[in-house]
Amino acid sequence: MTGFFQLYVFILAGFVGFLVISRVPHLLHTPLMAATNAISGISLVGSIVLAGGQYGKLPTILGAIAVACAMTNVVGGFIITDRMLNMFKRRDDAPAVPGATGTTDGAA
Repeated sequence: MTGFFQLYVFILAGFVGFLVISRVPHLLHTPLMAATNAISGISLVGSIVLAGGQYGKLPTILGAIAVACAMTNVVGGFIITDRMLNMFKRRDDAPAVPGATGTTDGAA
């Protein structure tokens, strides 16, 4: 009976999480990515503890799988965040202000 209740909570949490994330405005995606990277880092530490502990064969295997999943999530989050931040960088070939070359107009 306990396993059924845990499965129910897991499915309900996934459904609620999907609904919450799908309703986030586009302006908040970058801060949300930073928060999810932090949460993934916490779950990575927990999965390393589980994988490295002497709790038995099954917890070690599940911990190793959790380490792989959390690490993929952390690295992917940083790659996406880096891409998003690169969208806001200026190009080096274009001046920051049109006509701003360091001299005044008409001066040689």
